[in-house]
Amino acid sequence: MPRTTALMTITRYFDAFNQGDTSAMESLVSDNFEHHVNEGRVRTGVEAFREFNSHMTRCYREQLVDLVILANDQGTRAAAEFIVKGVYLDTDGNLPPARGQHYALPAGSFFTLQGDKITRLTTYYNLADWLAQVS
Repeated sequence: MPRTTALMTITRYFDAFNQGDTSAMESLVSDNFEHHVNEGRVRTGVEAFREFNSHMTRCYREQLVDLVILANDQGTRAAAEFIVKGVYLDTDGNLPPARGQHYALPAGSFFTLQGDKITRLTTYYNLADWLAQVS
């Protein structure tokens, strides 16, 4: 049953992501949540995750497709592989200027869970690939 709980939690997380429902995503993380992003510092806590989501919603519109989710038998670890199909909406910091560029980027996420709460999320993608697509 723990594996099933993990799979259901991660599925709910990605469903919320694809619906643009950041509040639902945030409801699935623990108070001591750690968000390890591909490029940048670790963000800790729900409020930091909320700020990240707000920033991402402003700069990008993304859908995750070809999603495959795996979990260990104990339900404490999970992983997902997917393609990020996106549109670059608003220039993000020192990144290239946004002009509505479309991109498709392979990515993966790794999760640690306690029960039905996500305590850690680490996401990896090839930044050089993304830069080439939007430049």
